[in-house]
Amino acid sequence: MIRYLLRRIGYGFLILIGVNLLTFMLFFTVNTPDDMARLNIGGKRVTAEAIQNWKEEHGYDKPLLWNEKAKGSDKLTDTIFWQHSARLMVGDLGASDAGRDIAYEIKNRMWPSVALAFPTFLLGVFVIVVFSLGLVFFRHTKLEIGGVVFAIVMMSVSSLFYIIFGQWLFSKVLRLVPISGFETGTAMISFLILPIAIGVFSRIGGDALLYRSMFLGEINKDYVRTARAKGLSETAVLFKHVLRNASLPILTSTVAVLPMLFLGSLVMESFFGIPGLGSFTIDAINAQDFAIVRTMVFVGTVLYVIGLILTDVAYTIADPRIRLK
Repeated sequence: MIRYLLRRIGYGFLILIGVNLLTFMLFFTVNTPDDMARLNIGGKRVTAEAIQNWKEEHGYDKPLLWNEKAKGSDKLTDTIFWQHSARLMVGDLGASDAGRDIAYEIKNRMWPSVALAFPTFLLGVFVIVVFSLGLVFFRHTKLEIGGVVFAIVMMSVSSLFYIIFGQWLFSKVLRLVPISGFETGTAMISFLILPIAIGVFSRIGGDALLYRSMFLGEINKDYVRTARAKGLSETAVLFKHVLRNASLPILTSTVAVLPMLFLGSLVMESFFGIPGLGSFTIDAINAQDFAIVRTMVFVGTVLYVIGLILTDVAYTIADPRIRLK
């Protein structure tokens, strides 16, 4: 297993290099250092001298990937990519184009994101699994038909609708929870109730139908018939046998959610004014702050690679027949 994990870490390192380079190319395909300078120092009516001074101050006065005027290894290192993006590979997050310490910002902003995403993730998985098993338990009945129709309707509605409707109903009309003025400590609980509930509710549709299909694929297998023949109730069969044997696809489908536990929800944090990493990233995109954008993409990729490796390890725990080689 150790050899396998080391090989996966090596593959992950190559993925990080590719994502880092792709992010750099995409960003500077639609933006130029001149555009970034104009946005940061006052729009279109700025002098060429002011633009040049800003680029020199922030290190954007060099070529993007290859410096023909430099000599030797400086042709590669005396570039914007090497001095702004390559340093991420050694853990140097640097400062934003506005001068803020990115590592400090991430350290402070990750906790509101985790406080929102972690309960949403756990409750979401629990509610969706129970709902999906309920559909299987009542299969071939009107309850199953109604549940499937409900899931399809849920899947067809945009998550933005749930956010806007939830804010209007529970905050504006019923005045049960706040939607602005985020606070830390115990006051944060009342503020996060609504976004967590919306996050769980909006995931039920598509995920429930996916899980239901996986459970139905297991329900008629020989081990299930054997369990029923031994006298186990249908509930015990579903939760003790079917759920465990269908856990591998569930583990795989939840990997994509893991980076969000730290990076936050871009849309949810923006609508509710939560000072997490999601809103931090949106603000950076609007400000064309390349330093923050490439850092957040890089951190998200690192977390995703870690999630994939942890999923492989979790496979061996969920199914002892699996061996990593």
